[in-house]
Amino acid sequence: MKDRAAAFGVLAVMAVFTAPADAAKVKGRIENWRLLTNPVWNEAKDPKKHGYSFREAVTTVRSEFRRLFPHIPKELCIAAIGTTKQKPVPPVLIRVGGGRTTPVTIVVPPGTQLQFQNTDPFKHRLYIPGNASFAANDTVKGGIRGWTVAGPGVYEIRDELAPSLRMFVVAEPNVAGMAYPSMKGEFVLTVPEAGEYTVQAYFSGKKVGPPKQVKLDGGEIDISKDPIKVADDKKKDEDEDAKGKDKDEKKEEKKEEKK
Repeated sequence: MKDRAAAFGVLAVMAVFTAPADAAKVKGRIENWRLLTNPVWNEAKDPKKHGYSFREAVTTVRSEFRRLFPHIPKELCIAAIGTTKQKPVPPVLIRVGGGRTTPVTIVVPPGTQLQFQNTDPFKHRLYIPGNASFAANDTVKGGIRGWTVAGPGVYEIRDELAPSLRMFVVAEPNVAGMAYPSMKGEFVLTVPEAGEYTVQAYFSGKKVGPPKQVKLDGGEIDISKDPIKVADDKKKDEDEDAKGKDKDEKKEEKKEEKK
């Protein structure tokens, strides 16, 4: 049910960029997304945070599944950046629940209103550090709190009552459309009219991967054959090395068992 609710929330967000039936579309794919780590995880690794754990890695579990990776259908946003400024889109519903927001990263034109709906049975106190326009305030169960995105920039939203909750709002004047990829990394980006666009991926409020320039004359183009790599291959190589070590460890364990 949680997955269905999250999916519905993302669909609700994408619906604000409504486009005519003959709108142009870009089909694409991202790679290396399993190598991305969000700021919360990176901070948790700091010994000064005293984030101790008594859990031990299980050697029978493959290394790629021992490593945390993002839920990209709501954490990684693909945006189409046009050459001209876009009008604010209709109010966007953001669901706050289960320790996360849906979506986690969003790219919208300045002037867009975000409506934060609390789906948890307890209150939240969302705020933007150092921003008086969105100071900490109670949002009770089922309540909705609105905030209008100001000028261009990146806004990080936090929660006084749930420190691990983070959301990133990228205010981009020229954004004409956005999409969220599937867990296979596939996405379909829709823009309202033909023209030249830059396809850019965003994760935790930052650009990830190289920008892709596309020219749309209507209809649909497919750039899947040249996937967007949102993390360096170097990290992938390090992951492969870890897999190799796992295999060596398992071989040694079998030898010990035979003895």
